[in-house]
Amino acid sequence: MKCRFCAAPLHYVFLDLGTAPPSNAFLRAGDLDAAEAWFPLKLHVCGQCHLVQVDEVQRHDALFSGDYVYFSSYSRSWLDHAEHYVSKAVDILGLGPGSLVMEIASNDGYLLQYIQARGIPCFGIEPTASTAKAAREVGIETHELFFGRNSALELTVSRGKSNLIIANNVLAHVPDINDFVAGLATALAPGGTITLEFPHLLQLVAQRQFDTVYHEHFSYLSFHTTQHILAAHGLRIWDVEELPTHGGSLRLWACHSEATHGETPAVAALLETERTRGMLEMSYYQGLQPLANAIKNDFLRFLLDCKRAGKHVAGYGAAAKGNTLLNYAGVRPDLLDYVADASPHKQGRYLPGSRIPVVAEARIRETRPDFVVILPWNLREEITGQLAYISGWGGKFVTAIPHLEVS
Repeated sequence: MKCRFCAAPLHYVFLDLGTAPPSNAFLRAGDLDAAEAWFPLKLHVCGQCHLVQVDEVQRHDALFSGDYVYFSSYSRSWLDHAEHYVSKAVDILGLGPGSLVMEIASNDGYLLQYIQARGIPCFGIEPTASTAKAAREVGIETHELFFGRNSALELTVSRGKSNLIIANNVLAHVPDINDFVAGLATALAPGGTITLEFPHLLQLVAQRQFDTVYHEHFSYLSFHTTQHILAAHGLRIWDVEELPTHGGSLRLWACHSEATHGETPAVAALLETERTRGMLEMSYYQGLQPLANAIKNDFLRFLLDCKRAGKHVAGYGAAAKGNTLLNYAGVRPDLLDYVADASPHKQGRYLPGSRIPVVAEARIRETRPDFVVILPWNLREEITGQLAYISGWGGKFVTAIPHLEVS
């Protein structure tokens, strides 16, 4: 196995979570009598460029299929995040009716709706048929394809080069990271800007966020490694922001290497932070495994104690990260009765691996569980506000990461 960026042999294991099914491969009732495909979920770290990565054990077009169930628009906090970003980007870059904006992994149009509302020409790239269809239904031009160098060449012929390319939470999802970044450079106008958002590897390690590991995430990115990847394709980072989303993310602002965008002090500051935290040394990439094991064991012990005490435990948020935790811990419906979720695209289905049923939120009011486990802990504030009514019967919230917390 070789590094997907620099092709160096991979000798070091970062984290081994055993085997698991793809985290977004939700089951229908008719699937329950059939076998599921489980794949190794092991991360390696490159000793040369420090890219943390999982092998492509299943083709990306199978992972991001036409039956994909993640729709961004069902999270109010994510919509607010997108709207705030659009307002900032338009102001900073001076975008207007003469500009062109392209978003890669545009999902159901959750972000481009705010670009379009400002009268700025835009279009999306989205390979999953279910979400692409939803975007078109609200009037967002959407091209159903996987983005890379070849598709970028075709798009520049048909649509021209883009003044702003948005790629939120997609860089980590592409198996051929060099082809993807080469496509970004190809599609970007000479004075244009690319913004990239992705979870910061530094926060994954610091906050023990091992549940963010799943097959759809091919790469786990530090700032310095991402800078090297972009530079290899003629792109330069001129600003960086640290964001609270997904437990701690980065937003990079990049341009062609020869462009005139001035570099902000934040770039050098973050590179220095990573250096002082040890991210340039291989020793940094050891030690997460025992912490993940401890979290798993504490969570499983809590569920078993509840079972023995006759307590009712339910879950909220049928998120991919939750599926990683549940499958690593071996949790099944006998310990977690159901998981409620706001998305009708997930309701009536079953979580991959654990086969726990996904239901509407109304089930929580009906069954009045003693504990509600918040699986997407990054949305804890939003969810505890939404479900505050459980305190009426003495219900409590539970999160497992970075450590077990009951409140």
